Amino acid sequence: MTKKLVITNRKGGSGKSSTSVNIAAELAARGQRVLLVDLDTQAHCAIGLGLPISRDAPTLHGFMEGKNSFAEAICQTSCKGLDLVPGNQLFDHGAGSYSETRLRDAISMPTITSSYDMVLFDTAPSLDALLINALCAADRVLVPFVPHFLGAEGVRQLSRVLFRVVSRGNNVNLSLLGFLPVMLDNRVGIHRETMRILKQQYGDDRMLPGVRHDIRVAEAFAAGQPLKSYAPRCRAAIDYSYVVDRINLLWS
Repeated sequence: MTKKLVITNRKGGSGKSSTSVNIAAELAARGQRVLLVDLDTQAHCAIGLGLPISRDAPTLHGFMEGKNSFAEAICQTSCKGLDLVPGNQLFDHGAGSYSETRLRDAISMPTITSSYDMVLFDTAPSLDALLINALCAADRVLVPFVPHFLGAEGVRQLSRVLFRVVSRGNNVNLSLLGFLPVMLDNRVGIHRETMRILKQQYGDDRMLPGVRHDIRVAEAFAAGQPLKSYAPRCRAAIDYSYVVDRINLLWS
């Protein structure tokens, strides 16, 4: 059965795209068939995977607007086993009207479920129909966050959105996989304190192993490669490998 994971946080700059790209690449390197779906109009996933997207190319946002099919937007990447549905940088997040289950219906098609072991959704921080579509389509939610006050506030705001989606019956099977601290430095007091508070609020078992601050993450994006290809021995690449180990364990 295809697993569906949404990577999201209401706080911008929380490492959602870098986490999405590097988890997707790590899963693919382990032999899984992975589809990464970019709902963010910044379209950073294509940049991080070195995939040029032309102005008139089929995209996720084009699918949501009815301009192209979902299948038409699927692109192969240079990572074996990893495909991407790119975002459109020109899409207006407030534009259009579509069902909250449009994305779920698309990835439930046999052509998708038979082709992929995992579908990951990278989202924008905005609370709009695109985020609700992702939450309606997913099985689990992973929340990357930078461990400081505003990062923790983004976690709390997202928790309220998750409760709303589940309580209204939009996706009763949706559940929280965990929180992922990124750009982590345990020498910094506010990082340790933020993690302590979130563990106290949500449970220690919800906190995944952190991804340490590493300039290689930015360098890899600039080079259009995931860390697995660009710098497989750097500390962030090693940390993302541990994160995938934990995801597999929690999901088993």
